[in-house]
Amino acid sequence: MTMQKTKTDYRGTYHFSPRQKWMNDPNGMVYFDGEYHLFFQHHPFGDTWGPMHWGHAVTRDLTNWEELPIALEPDEHGTIFSGSAVVDWSNTTGFFPDGPGLVAIFTHHSEREGVPTVQTQSLAYSRDKGRTWIKYEGNPVLKRADLPDFRDPKVFRHEPSGQWIMVVACGQIVSFYRSPDLKEWTWSSDFGQGIGSHDGVWECPDLFELHVDGDPAKSRWVLLVSIGDGGSGTEGSRTQYFTGDFDGSTFAPDEASRQVRWLDHGRDNYAGVSWSDIPDEDGRRLYLGWMSNWRYANQTPTDGWRGAMTIARELTMETANGVETLMQRPARELEAARVPVLELTDVALPELRQALKPLRLDSFELDVRAEAGRSFEFRLREGESCATPVGFDAEAGELYIDRRQSGECGFHADFAGYHAAKTVGGAADTRLRIFVDRSSVEVFENDGRLVMTDLIFPESGSDRLSVFADDENLIFRRVGIYRIAGSVGEAADEQPRRKSDEQAGREEADSVPPSDADPVKGA
Repeated sequence: MTMQKTKTDYRGTYHFSPRQKWMNDPNGMVYFDGEYHLFFQHHPFGDTWGPMHWGHAVTRDLTNWEELPIALEPDEHGTIFSGSAVVDWSNTTGFFPDGPGLVAIFTHHSEREGVPTVQTQSLAYSRDKGRTWIKYEGNPVLKRADLPDFRDPKVFRHEPSGQWIMVVACGQIVSFYRSPDLKEWTWSSDFGQGIGSHDGVWECPDLFELHVDGDPAKSRWVLLVSIGDGGSGTEGSRTQYFTGDFDGSTFAPDEASRQVRWLDHGRDNYAGVSWSDIPDEDGRRLYLGWMSNWRYANQTPTDGWRGAMTIARELTMETANGVETLMQRPARELEAARVPVLELTDVALPELRQALKPLRLDSFELDVRAEAGRSFEFRLREGESCATPVGFDAEAGELYIDRRQSGECGFHADFAGYHAAKTVGGAADTRLRIFVDRSSVEVFENDGRLVMTDLIFPESGSDRLSVFADDENLIFRRVGIYRIAGSVGEAADEQPRRKSDEQAGREEADSVPPSDADPVKGA
C-alpha cells in the first residue's frame, strides 16, 4: 500500500497571497476612504507567469486582507503590466465631476509574433472606490517607439511645481515626465547612466521625499529601482536605492549614491513600491514588496497559488552611526495585532531554552534584545530534518539567515544558501524583530537599519523554535513571542470574474514563463 504524501500548507496567515494562481509585483498602491488598496500582477489562469491582469485586494489595518474581483484585464492594447494609482482630488483629469476618485496609470504590453514588442502607458479610472474601472478612451497616453522596455510608471503629485510626475523604467535607466492632467505628458529628464547596479533590466521605480531624522527642514528624495535577474551570481533580482534632490524635473544624486546600496539583503524582496495618498495626519511612507525572486519564482513549491507579499513597512531616513540610512520598520499595525505567547526579561540562555521547548508555532513574531557584541542564533521552523537558523555573528559583525536545510530547496540550484550582511553598528543593544510565517522569514535589525527577507519551505510539522549561543551565560534583555492576528481571504459576496473556458485556454496557450536568461518578462 502506497501512502499519499501530505501537502504542506505554505500560505501565510498574515502575508497577502492570491486565493489562487500566480501573483508578482505590487501595483496601484493607494490609500482612499479608509482602505489601503493593493493591486498586483496576476495570471488568473495559471500558476506561473502569463498574460498579466491586475488583481485586487484591500485592507483597513495592513494585517487582514480581502481579495476582490480582478480590476484590469487585457484588451486590444495588450496585457496589463505594472503601474501605480493616485487619488485625483481636484479633478485634473475631468473624470470626477462629483468628487475625488482613483486613477490607475499602467503599462500596456503588446507582444505579437513577427511584430516588435511595444510597451505604452495607459489610464483607467474608478468612481466607486476601486470596485469597477473604466479604461480611458484615449489610451495609450504615452509612447516611446524607440524603447522595447518602457514600463512600470510610478506617478505622484508634486505640489511645488503643480504637476503630476511620472518616473518610468526604460531598460537600464529611468525617465521623468510631467503632466497637468495625467493625459498629456512631457519628458523632463533621464537618470541612471553610469551609476548604480546594471546587473539586470531596471524595473518598478518609486520616488518620494523623506525628512532626515524627522527634521522638516532637512530632507532627501529617495529613488527605488528594482533590477531583474541578469543571470550572473546567485542573488537574482533585487532592489537598490539612491538618495538626492528632485526639483520637479531632474533627480540629482548625492555622493552616497555613488555606492550601490541594497534595500534588502535577503533574496526575496522585489519590485516593492510605496502607497500613495497616505493622509498628512498619518505622514508615513508605507512600502510593500513581492516576496520572491525571478531566479526561481516560477518553481516555488506552493500548491494552487504562487506568490506572496512582504509585510507592510514604514520607511524613514535616519542617521545611524554617522551615516544617513534608509530604515525599514514593520508597520505599527503589526504591533497592534500581536497576541502574546511568551514574554521574558533578563532571561539567561538555559532558562530561555527551556521556555521555548513546549512551543509549537508556524506563524509568529520573535522580538529579541541582547547585549551588543554578543553572538546568538535562533533556529526557526525546526522539524525532524530541517531548520532555518537566523542570528547575529558578533565576530564578523553580520546578520544572517541560513536556509541550506530549511526544508524543500531542490526546486532550484540557487535557492539553498547562507545569506549574510554587515550590520551598521553603534547601537547599545542588538535587537532583532523576526517575522516568521508558513513560508517566509523577515528580519529587522536595530530599528530596520538592516533588513533580510527570505522564503523558506519547511517540511510539514516543522513548528519548533530553539536558541543557541557560544556563551552559556548570555543574558537576553528581552524576548517576546507573538502570534499575529491577521487573515487573508476574499469578499464573501464577490467572486473573481472568470472568462470563458475558450478564452482562458487561448490565454494559457499564449503564456510563456520567463526563463532565467529573460528577466525582461519580469515586469
